[in-house]
Amino acid sequence: MSRKETKDVARVEPSILSPFSEFERLFDEVMRRPFSLFGSLMPRLKVETEVISPAVDIYEEGDELILKAELPGINKEDIEVKVTDDYITISGEKKKEEKVEKKDYYRYERSYGSFSRTFRLPLEVQTDKAKAKFENGVLEIRIPKTEEAKSKERKLQIE
Repeated sequence: MSRKETKDVARVEPSILSPFSEFERLFDEVMRRPFSLFGSLMPRLKVETEVISPAVDIYEEGDELILKAELPGINKEDIEVKVTDDYITISGEKKKEEKVEKKDYYRYERSYGSFSRTFRLPLEVQTDKAKAKFENGVLEIRIPKTEEAKSKERKLQIE
């Protein structure tokens, strides 16, 4: 009678780790996601450690500088925009919809909290003519360029 050979789908071989392997793994994890270690030590506080930071695009279109920020789940009343000659700051707060104290969550991924982002304006603009619009979770700010900023642009001859 011949003996049948079994093949494992995946075999895990026990290994002896060097004394620094676990430290190196933790260090790599912290460098990739700085708050992950804190969240794993205190799982119930993990959501509090996440940073709300909206994705922002800043670009020129014609005679205007345009800034678009994704702010899903935030109400228009909870957003503040400040513009100076050199900087624009967007800040706001995403508020928790309900307070549930007696439920045991199996997964809790929605994040709440405040944010503030400041950007240096790449060109001279007319801050007194800036306009902001908030629609479908996207904040759009349009700021006209100054005449001086428009005149600084020139086309180069390629040699």
